[in-house]
Amino acid sequence: MSDSKFLRGTLIVTLGTFLVKFLGMIYVIPFYQLVKEPGGALYQYGYVPYTIFLSIATAGVPLAVSKFVSKYNELGDYHTSRRMFQSGLVLMTVTGFVSFIVLYLGAPLLAPHVLPVSGNEGNTVEDVTMVIRMVSFALLVVPIMSLIRGFFQGHQSMGPTTLSQLVEQIVRIVFLLTATYLVMEVFDGGYQTAVGWATFAAFIGALGGLAVLLWYWFQRKTHMDKLITPRTQRSQISTWSMYKELLMYAGPFVFVGIATPLYQQIDILTFNKAMSWINQGDIAEELLSIFSMYGHKLIMIPVSLATAFSLTLVPAITKLHTAGDYKGLHRQIGQTLQMTTFLTLPAVVGISVLAYPTYGMFYKSSHIGGEILMWYAPVAILFAFYSVNAAILQGINQQKYAVLSLGYGILVKLVLNIPLIMLFETQGAIIATGLGYFVSIMYTFLKIKKHTSMNFSIVRRRVGLIAIFVAIMAIVVLFTQWILSFFMIWNDGKLQCLLIVAICAVVGGAVYLSLAWMTNLITKVFGAELMEKIQRKVLRRG
Repeated sequence: MSDSKFLRGTLIVTLGTFLVKFLGMIYVIPFYQLVKEPGGALYQYGYVPYTIFLSIATAGVPLAVSKFVSKYNELGDYHTSRRMFQSGLVLMTVTGFVSFIVLYLGAPLLAPHVLPVSGNEGNTVEDVTMVIRMVSFALLVVPIMSLIRGFFQGHQSMGPTTLSQLVEQIVRIVFLLTATYLVMEVFDGGYQTAVGWATFAAFIGALGGLAVLLWYWFQRKTHMDKLITPRTQRSQISTWSMYKELLMYAGPFVFVGIATPLYQQIDILTFNKAMSWINQGDIAEELLSIFSMYGHKLIMIPVSLATAFSLTLVPAITKLHTAGDYKGLHRQIGQTLQMTTFLTLPAVVGISVLAYPTYGMFYKSSHIGGEILMWYAPVAILFAFYSVNAAILQGINQQKYAVLSLGYGILVKLVLNIPLIMLFETQGAIIATGLGYFVSIMYTFLKIKKHTSMNFSIVRRRVGLIAIFVAIMAIVVLFTQWILSFFMIWNDGKLQCLLIVAICAVVGGAVYLSLAWMTNLITKVFGAELMEKIQRKVLRRG
């Protein structure tokens, strides 16, 4: 794949993924106003287990299928790619149905383990059971949708995935907010019922996303059928061998895909209990809601950039690795790591520096909310690097190290979470998450270096320069915020928070981009070809 084609595909998926994540953040604002912190905690009790079951049900299908299809298409064996697609649809239907049954029937067993052991006057076991069962219906549709997305991605076609994700998110959010508003404001129901219907929106949204993918399939089927001709190379691989290879690819994707949900599930199972043991059970659910639901939504916006890179990175790296183009492989890896840092680091540092007005702008002015967001935002850079590093390892057929890295990180989280929560409360859970991801990332970097023989010196120098520019940006933002404090304070209301964030973001962004432009760093990171195209378009419009 050429640099320009890779970047074009990356930018398409980046934009689409960012819009999906942005919508996923925006809807939380009215949702919060309706259900508050107890509703946010209840939503997480149901949605996190669903996400874990979803990852198991899909078995890492989107990226695994994209890798499988990319490999066999590169070999000219379009017939095997189509065989896998057809039989995979049957497999995903079965795994989705089984996962739905297990989660639906297992909800009463899981529910009692997530609530505080004392001091809880909010959610009940019956509430948690209901929410888990409502969201479980999405498992009947999403696995099938995931396989179709992977098939298109394997053909280097990112449009169907991007548009289907957007439609899925829009349909889900419209249904979620409409149902929540009707239950709470029209029918005067409780937030528990509203949250139940809010989680059921995952099923409705999935139907919308699947409809888009089916439309794309029927539009492109004729063209794809033409790729399979009597002269097309056809391997003699058996169906069992085909599944074995697919599962070899898919297995590690399962663990990588559930990394964040696993960390969240550990918090859900331990946070309330640990807080109860230090006599903080009465505020445990509120703090968990801010940390795991509302704060997490904000910091995952920058991480969406890295998620987009990993979606396009796997088939691209697989192709280069299969062709033995190690020079291109090193360039691809280096550029991706630099782009991830360039886009993600200033965003997470900016959120951390502006944590108090940012939280107040989206939800309400809250000292504890701002403090939690300030601590949690920097951890997002670790989320981003883990996604990219795991994708690189999978692309070079070193999947087992991605699994091992997650295992080491989860072990750190399990060992340290309760002691750190009891010492530092919510910040303790954040520190445990950060340490777990840091261990995973260091391990993956060592394995990438070993198995690609890549020299990271250029990457280190440019990342170091980016870090310096981000530090300068942060100082300027803090100074700007101090100047604005003579005229407005973040806890005066949403409008003041909005103005502070907007002004500081514009100033900070201008400083950061100016430094990157003057030192030519932006051209080195994104490539001269892309920057020349952007300049030509800007000059033409001007």
